[in-house]
Amino acid sequence: MHLHLAACAALALLTLTAQPLHADGLQEVGLEPGYSLEIDKSERTLIVRKGQHVARKFQVAVGRGGIGDKRIRGDNKTPLGVYRITEFKDDSGFDLFMRLNYPNVKDAFYGLRNHLISRKQFDAIVAAARNNALPPQDTSIGGAVGIHGLGEETAERVKVQQLLDWTRGCIALSNRDVHALRQYVDVGTKVTIRE
Repeated sequence: MHLHLAACAALALLTLTAQPLHADGLQEVGLEPGYSLEIDKSERTLIVRKGQHVARKFQVAVGRGGIGDKRIRGDNKTPLGVYRITEFKDDSGFDLFMRLNYPNVKDAFYGLRNHLISRKQFDAIVAAARNNALPPQDTSIGGAVGIHGLGEETAERVKVQQLLDWTRGCIALSNRDVHALRQYVDVGTKVTIRE
C-alpha cells in the first residue's frame, strides 16, 4: 500500500513538472521577486537576502512545538522547507499577517503517506501549487501558517517574544520589525525555513 501511495505522489509531481517548478511546488512563472527570506529556527533569526547580499536580519520566535517539521494540525511546530508568501492581512490580531503556502506539495506527500489526508485533499493541495493558489487550510495537517507581529505590544509580550518560542507554528516578529520586513516582501516571495 505504501508503494502505491508513493507512486501516486510521484505521478502527481510528474504532472506538475510539465512546467518548471520550484522546490515548493510553485511554477516559476513570474515568482522571482528581488528578495528572499531565510528563517533559522534554532538561531531564531530571519535574514532578508537579495542574491547573496544580506539586506536585513531580524530576531524571531517560532513554534513552541520544538524541533522537527510540522506534520499535523495542533503540533505547534513551524514547518521546514521552501514556501512562498501568498497574501497579506493588515487586520490580523497579530498586527500584520503574511500567509505562507503551507501545506505545500512536500507536506501533502507526507500527509498522504502517513494517512493524515485523503487522496482528494492531496490532489487539492497539488492543484493549488499548480495554480499558484492558496492550498486548503482545513486539513488535518494544518494551515494558517505565516509571518506576523505581536498584536497589542505589552511589556510582557515583548519579553516573551525576546526569550521564548511561543507561536502555534508561525514565525513572529515585533510589530515594528514585521512592518520593516514588509518593505522587502511581496506575494510570491520565497521563504526558506530550516532547523
